[in-house]
Amino acid sequence: MADNARAKKLADLIREVVAEKLQRGIKDPRLGTHVTITDTRVTGDLREATVFYTVYGDEEDRASAAAGLESAKGILRSAVGRAAGTKFTPTLAFVADALPENAKTIEDLLDRARASDEQVREASSGATFAGDADPYKKPGEDEAAE
Repeated sequence: MADNARAKKLADLIREVVAEKLQRGIKDPRLGTHVTITDTRVTGDLREATVFYTVYGDEEDRASAAAGLESAKGILRSAVGRAAGTKFTPTLAFVADALPENAKTIEDLLDRARASDEQVREASSGATFAGDADPYKKPGEDEAAE
């Protein structure tokens, strides 16, 4: 349990240091304000860290940001090492976060469901019951009918 808490604490530190360094310390134009660090995960032995990021923009912006992060990996790892003060600084691997694509897929599915609901609502607006308005028999009605 202690190792898991330590890995979580180190992951949080890495996320903060990398985000701060990208915002203020790296002058690469490919890593402008459109790169956001979303999550960081560290292995149990604290040797490897995976940094998840999103890029605001099109596919070309994503590709250039990935190249920029790869070229800045050494500088970012040095900054993490200075901030962490651990015996071994974890290696950094940058992975594009799939969260925006998943959110867009969900939004598209919800839009289709809303459109389908609207079609059903329009089709049923003038509809009437197939049988009586109240299909349930009530006590006493059978005796009155006889």
